[in-house]
Parts: sequence; structure tokens; C-alpha cells
Amino acid sequence: MAVCARLCGVGPARGCRRRSAAREQRRGAADSEPDTDTDPEEAGGGGVTEDEEAAERIEGGRPLPPSVEAGPAGRAPLSLLELPPELLVQIFGSLPGTDLPNLARVCTTFRRILRTDTIWRRRCREEYGVCENLRKLEITGVSCRDVYAKRINPRVKSGRFMKILPDYEHMEYRDVYTCLLHRYRHILGLWQPDIGPYGGLLNVVVDGLFIIGWMYLPPHDPHVDDPMRFKPLFRIHLMERKCATVECMYGHKGPHNGHIQIVKKDEFSTKCNQTDHHRMSGGRQEEFRTWLREEWGRTLEDIFHEHMQELILMKFIYTSQYDNCLTYRRIYLPPSSPEDLIQPGLFKGTYGSHGLEIVMLSFHGRKAKGTKITGDPNIPAGQQTVEIDLAHPLQLPDIENLHDFSELSRIVLEAQEQVRREEQEREQRQEEEEHSQQAASPPASPLGGGEGAEGEETAAGAEGTTQDKAPASQPFVLPMGVISRNEDYPRTCRICFYGTGLIAGHGFTSPERTPGVFILFDDDRFGFIWLELKSFSLYSRIKVSFQNAQAPSREAFDEMLKNIQSLAT
Repeated sequence: MAVCARLCGVGPARGCRRRSAAREQRRGAADSEPDTDTDPEEAGGGGVTEDEEAAERIEGGRPLPPSVEAGPAGRAPLSLLELPPELLVQIFGSLPGTDLPNLARVCTTFRRILRTDTIWRRRCREEYGVCENLRKLEITGVSCRDVYAKRINPRVKSGRFMKILPDYEHMEYRDVYTCLLHRYRHILGLWQPDIGPYGGLLNVVVDGLFIIGWMYLPPHDPHVDDPMRFKPLFRIHLMERKCATVECMYGHKGPHNGHIQIVKKDEFSTKCNQTDHHRMSGGRQEEFRTWLREEWGRTLEDIFHEHMQELILMKFIYTSQYDNCLTYRRIYLPPSSPEDLIQPGLFKGTYGSHGLEIVMLSFHGRKAKGTKITGDPNIPAGQQTVEIDLAHPLQLPDIENLHDFSELSRIVLEAQEQVRREEQEREQRQEEEEHSQQAASPPASPLGGGEGAEGEETAAGAEGTTQDKAPASQPFVLPMGVISRNEDYPRTCRICFYGTGLIAGHGFTSPERTPGVFILFDDDRFGFIWLELKSFSLYSRIKVSFQNAQAPSREAFDEMLKNIQSLAT
């Protein structure tokens, strides 16, 4: 800021030193004639010109002498204040919005120019994607999603809405940026709500002149290839200048008063201040029937399986306790690399009577992991539901023998025994290395050798994965006796790997990892055969472009996985 002050000619006393220096220069020039025989290099002082010296002083933060400020031939250097206001508006509009308050402290001219709403409108558009015009908020032919999330009175049936919020015509983009977008920027992105074992997926986005929290729900069971469903949980907008309003969108009576508290980094909570809006006139029975149609797309009479009815009723009772207050924790999308088998990301998969759940597929060298984002009473959200060993591909039998479950079981159990032997040999080598390092006096710590060996194994596994990345397709059919919720699974696959799946009793009791088969069908679908359960799960990619969800680093993503798993445990 000090450099900016010197460039524009404003000093600590808020005077114009540039003009006073120019007057002293002209007064000195009138008293004496310049020496025309002086060498320019000698006048510059050993080959350094006045412009170069001025540049060095500016870069070093030193004040400019009057002779240098005035410049050669008595002409003062160009100041930012001498630029046209239109050009300054363009310059300031290209700066990050977080730097503009400091720029306003330089001088009154800068402060006056920064009141131009064009600057803040550009920052809203470039940093947060706000394209709406505050002066032209006529809405015609908007989608049902936007109407439901944005309009003031949801019971209005008119197809045309004039001026969503009347106060917008008196607002400025500076208010939108400072009081809404910048203030709540930390909650943008993907979050997992703390709803016991069930979890969830919340996406907080800037939607027009609103910040809206959309809860993403899997499609109705068992249609795993259908698109995701979503509903708004809360919204934030400006009802008045410099005053952001938080509204709860839960229930069927429209937006009502709510509150958001940023607890700490990567965590925030929401609270509804009018829970009576969540209740329905028909009581709990009407609320349950409405929830069942939204959650499962059917009525309780359509579900004949008694155990499934119990699971559905249990989930309704449990999740209803969280309709007034929720805590959210940030999650990141998994980072990708060219060695990955397929693009990592979020998938929706079938889990028997529990319905469809959301799983995050990530790659870790020679391993691939599927972490639950939504869960159930058996395997809660945050746990690793499947783990794939990419160093052990499986060769399935021909299509005739693939119908025989015992043949597939034999192949998987042989791979399990091979993996167990390799782990024992690896542990034995590590013990021998530790004993040899303790006997000698190595220059490096014992941890260095272990990390290097693990890195070599990871690189070898990644290389093997790359070689088997695009094999020829082969026929695939589920063995006899394997249960599948969705019979419309692909009949060809690319490659199969040995893997393990996590199973447990109700309440996550007696958890254990059992062998299984990972089947890669294409870039967007894969499956897993649970050998012990004789069950098949089909997974399909969630094709949604999530913003503000990329992990800042691989270490940050791994730390996030550890945190959500420890919370689930």
C-alpha cells in the first residue's frame, strides 16, 4: 500500500509531493542554466539513470527524492491518479475482491472510485458466477427448481414473478459481495451431515443472488442409473442492505426463519427457529406417508418385505430427530492421476434392503477404496465399504462355467490365500530390515527404508494397473444363487480384481472384511460380488459437476477420509 501511495503521489500528510517537487524543479531551473556538456552517464551517477534509481527505490520501499520524482527534463512521472476514472474502474475491477478494502485506504480518490458498482458486479461474476442483474429481476418461465428455492411465497401459483425481492432495486453489488458472498464463502462446497449412521450429501452453491444448500438424494431403488434427486434445506439472501437472512427450507410450508453458525474450519451447523413449519396437519402418519413417497417413491403397502419395512420405519424415526438442527463436515472429491483405473468420484450403489447409497471411489497406489457417504445401521456412513487390490486381477472362467458359483468361489479364495502369503512375507522382510538396522548404525532412520519400500510397491502396483487399464471386453453373467436388486446389469466387463467388502451386524457390531470380486464394466459403472452374502451390488457414477469440492492436496483428502471414518466408528 505504501508503494501505491508513492505512485499516486500521496504521502503521510495526504499532500501531493509530486506537485511540490515539480515546483521546486522549475524554480531551480530558473535560477541557473543547465550544463549542456555534462555526460548523461556522469549525471546519472556512475552509469545509473534517474529512472532506474527511482525504480530501485520504489521496489525497496524507499522514498523518492524530489529530483527523481520530477523525472528528467522537468516532467513528473505518470501517476495512477492521472489516469481516467474509466480506466481505473477497469483496473480495480480486475483485482481480487479481498484486496479492494486495502486499496480504498490509499486515498479518497481510490475510495470514491471503489464505490462504483461496476467493479463489484464484475467481482461477483468472476469469483462466484453471479450473472443476475439487480436492476432487471423479472422472472419468466423459470424452472420448478428455481421457483421452489427462490420465490418468497411458495403457495403463489402464478407463472410470472416480478422482482423476487423488492429491496433489490435499492441494493448494490458491493452489498451482495461483502454481506453475502464473501461472508459465507467458507460454507460453499460439499458437506456430509451428521445424521448418525445415515449421513448424506449436501452441496452449497451460489445460485443467482442466493446461497442455497441442496441435499442430494439417490434415485429410487433399484434404478441406479437414474439421475440424482435434490431438495433445498436452507437458503441465504439479502432482505435488506448489509443484512443477510438465513431461511430454513425444510417442510412443506415454505421458507421460514433459520440460523447458520460456522463452528470451526470445515464445519458449520444450521438451526431452524420455527419447527412448527415442519409439522403437517395430519400428524405423524401423514408426515411418514409423505416422507415415504419422497424417499422411496412408493407406499408402505407396496413393500412386502417385513425386514425392509422395519428398516424404513427406523430411518424415518431416526432422521426426524434432526429436522431442527444439523452439523455438517466438509468432504472433498478424490484427486485423480493418469494411472487411475477409471476417473475417481461419487457413485450410487445398491445395498439390498437398505436401498441405494452414495459411495466415494478413490485410488491409493495399488489399492482402490470405496467410502460410504450415506450409510445404514449395519455399515454407517464414513466406513470403507469395499477395498480393491489392483495388484491382483482375476481371470474369470468362460461364460458356461461362470454360472457355477463354486467355480467363482474357488478363484476368489485362491487369490485371498495368495494375498495372505504376500502380506506375511512383507511383514517378515520388514522385521528383518528392522533387526539389521538396529544391529548396525545406519545414517538414516529406520522409517526412511520402510517408506521407500512402500513407495516402490505403490509404483509397481500403479504400473501394473496402467498395463491392464484397457483390456478387451469379456462376457459377464452373475453366478446362480447370487442375489441382485437390479437385473439390468451390463453383460460385458473389462477386468476383474480381488477385493474385500465390509459386513457387520445391526449397529455395526462384529465388523469383518470378507472376500469378493470387483468387476469394472465401463468408465461409469462397476460392481462387487459379496462372496459370503451371495449378493451383488451395482454402482453408477453421479454425473454432477460439483464446484468448490476439489481437495487442496492429496494429504488433505487422506486426512478427510480418516476424520469421517473415525467419526463413524
